[in-house]
Parts: sequence; C-alpha cells; structure tokens
Amino acid sequence: MGVTDVPLRVLAVDDEEPALAELLYLLGEDSRVGTVVPAPAATEALRLLSRAVADGPDGTEGFDVVFLDIDMPGLSGLELARLLGGFAAPPLIVFVTAHEDFAVRAFDLKAVDYLLKPLRKERFAEAVRRVAELVRAGQGPRPAAPADPGPAAPPFGDQVPVELGGVTRFVPLADITYVEAQGDYARLHTGHGSHLVRIPLSTLEEQWRPRGFVRIHRSRLVALGRIEELRVDGGNLTVRIGDRVLAVSRRNARELRDLLAGRAAGRVR
Repeated sequence: MGVTDVPLRVLAVDDEEPALAELLYLLGEDSRVGTVVPAPAATEALRLLSRAVADGPDGTEGFDVVFLDIDMPGLSGLELARLLGGFAAPPLIVFVTAHEDFAVRAFDLKAVDYLLKPLRKERFAEAVRRVAELVRAGQGPRPAAPADPGPAAPPFGDQVPVELGGVTRFVPLADITYVEAQGDYARLHTGHGSHLVRIPLSTLEEQWRPRGFVRIHRSRLVALGRIEELRVDGGNLTVRIGDRVLAVSRRNARELRDLLAGRAAGRVR
C-alpha cells in the first residue's frame, strides 16, 4: 500500500474535555483520517510521541500529524512543538486554539495550519486536506518512497524531556554521563541524579552515537567524553565516570579502546 492509500494517523491534544471531544468528532467524520489517539495534556502527548520515535516512522505507534491546543497547564502546545522540532522525523503540526496572538510563533515552528476555536467544519476539512497532501508528497514523517535516511539525529535534540510527579523537566544531553537499560525504558544518569524515559537503549544507541555515546555493555551506554579512567584488572575491563565504576563487556572492549585511542590522538594533535 502506498502513502497515497494510507489513512492519516492523528494525535489530538487538548486539556479541555469538550474541546477534545469536538476535535475527535471532526477527525472521525473525515474519510482521510484513520487512527486517532486522544491526549488530555501535552505531557501525555510527549510520552506517546517518544514511544512513536522508538517504534519508527512506519511502526504502529507513529503519527503523521498532531492537532495541538496551545494554552495548556504544565507543558504548553508551543513548547511541545519546539521539542518535536528536535525529532529525526517529526509529525506535522496543526494548532487548534482560541487565541489569535500565537499565530506568528506557531508558523515559526513550521505549523501546517492554525485553526481558531470554535472550529468550523469546512475550515477544519481544509487543514486535513493540507496535511494529507504533505504526507502524500513525502513531507510528513512517512517518506513517499524509500530513501537514504542519512546520519541519525538525536530524537530529542539537545534537551531530553523527562517527567517527574506530573512536571516535565528538560535535561541537557551534555549533562548525561551514561545510560542503563531497564526493560523498555532507559535510565539517564547525570552528575545530579537519574531520570527514566520510555525509549529502548538500542534506539538511543543508534540516535546518540553521533553525539559521542558508545555501548560498553548490552545494558549500558556511556558518554565517551565523560570517561575518566580505563582499568584492566584480572582480564576484566572497567571505566570510571565520576564515582561510578562500570564494567565493559569483552564484546565491546576493543571498539571502546579504539575510540579512546582516537580521542587521545586528537588531543595530542
């Protein structure tokens, strides 16, 4: 089935229940729309979108477009859109809001459309048409034809959103010293603590390798620039990062040595 035949996968985000219900109704009435997933907050939308990143652009968890309210508690729609700009294959965005004064900022974030509440059915259908045409032309997260994806980009840009007690914090990627796998999740360690995100370690390895992260064990990635010591004891290799000593598997030992040697050679030059 080609892109032209595939119904749109939509994430609908609004913290007000009546507005979200209206949005879901209008999306359900449009024959170009397939899957519709509701989210009552931007933080919940971010969780779903992060899971979609791990699933890949053609996976069952992916979205072609986010219909997004702006004025929401905690994480606003504009802040969520800014985070999506750091994704390797971000979904398209249509803002749905009662406020006219955010339009310029919305289009600076490359929004496809900007709909004002109360929604008009004809105007809403026009926004869906624009999205469908862009996806058909390969300008959405699903390419029109197989293509070389090029070098992988970090899924969250330079900051990683993490949730703690309903509050979204943004952890700079540069602060992360190492990452541990915990099932379908990954625990990000910094010098000040740790944070759990729902994304597999294998995805982070692929996406963050260009940013200096390397696998040292089947369940662990480290930031190469944060390694302070390399130790060999009884044939076992470990690295020290701050006050943590981490084991290096035999499978990953040679690559790590080569990378550290290359880093040292670069410093000498």
